[in-house]
Amino acid sequence: MISAVLDNATLAAAEISPAMSEPTIKAILLGLLVSGGMLIPGNIPNIIAAGKLKITSLQYAKFAFPVRLIAMAAYFIVILITG
Repeated sequence: MISAVLDNATLAAAEISPAMSEPTIKAILLGLLVSGGMLIPGNIPNIIAAGKLKITSLQYAKFAFPVRLIAMAAYFIVILITG
């Protein structure tokens, strides 16, 4: 998770502004964290794990992309409900 945060820090800094509400900032940060795990190049742990397990990018994406989309939708719903 630390790797995903560090990899997305520049993107988060470019998108977040002081005028945004707290729930909006939480949603952006959560989206960056979850979407970083959708593909192997998304963060360093994915690259290492795929190399050790000899998994191709396509094999990883077939599993991870749908799982992460569902997770991201669930997280956003929780953020909207809990505000």
